[in-house]
Amino acid sequence: MGVGGTTRNAGVDQAMRTLLAFFVPVLLLTLWQVASMRGILPARILPAPLAVLAAAQKLVVSGDLWRHLSVSAGRAFLGLAVGGGIGFVLGLITGASRWAETLLDGTVQMLRAIPNLALLPFVIIWFGIGEEAKTFLIAFGVFFPLYLNTYHGIRSVDSDLVEMARAYGLRGLPLFWHVLLPGAMPSVLVGLRFALGSMWLTLIAAEALAAQSGIGYLTTTAREFMQTDVVLVGALLYALLGKLADTAVRFLEGYLLRWKTARASA
Repeated sequence: MGVGGTTRNAGVDQAMRTLLAFFVPVLLLTLWQVASMRGILPARILPAPLAVLAAAQKLVVSGDLWRHLSVSAGRAFLGLAVGGGIGFVLGLITGASRWAETLLDGTVQMLRAIPNLALLPFVIIWFGIGEEAKTFLIAFGVFFPLYLNTYHGIRSVDSDLVEMARAYGLRGLPLFWHVLLPGAMPSVLVGLRFALGSMWLTLIAAEALAAQSGIGYLTTTAREFMQTDVVLVGALLYALLGKLADTAVRFLEGYLLRWKTARASA
């Protein structure tokens, strides 16, 4: 078979995979809508997909959706920047230094065993119920995935590669920048993906803490008034934000690790 035939077959296979990826969601939505129309699923238990879509459209037109969405995204990414940044830096330090590992890692591992929600009473005492408390909870949740994966990424860099770099005169910051950090980057990006998952889960709990805006506030208020369609809109927004963030990290991974693709094809 020629190159053209192989290319066409590859294109057909890709198209089939794309269609199959949408098959199950479309089937489930269809069955859900039919069950709702026939009264099998009452609206007070699970609203129909079209009702959820109408509720989302109403929120978009009123502007409430964008307001709550922007507040939640701001909280989430502020917590990610604080907790993820600290976790990344400490992971680099403990990964590169045995002394730092001995000094810090045991304490970090003990803190990692504490559930986020177990800290909630202390967080209220320390920070009250304002934005600082929400930022702390999210930062605490995202700290550990980035710390652990950065630490293990630094430790998993090929020691022969490090020795070769040192033989060529690389020391200190140049060694870190050109050898250790690129070698650890795949693990760091995995940690970032785990951290994003933890970020959205913690955001849900954080926004239950006397929030006056955000997706959590929107869904809590809707629940009190039995607006199940709006509650489901909020849940779908969390899912959509999580998917978009994960997709962004995948693109970032492809850009930062393009050297691996080039080396594999060489």
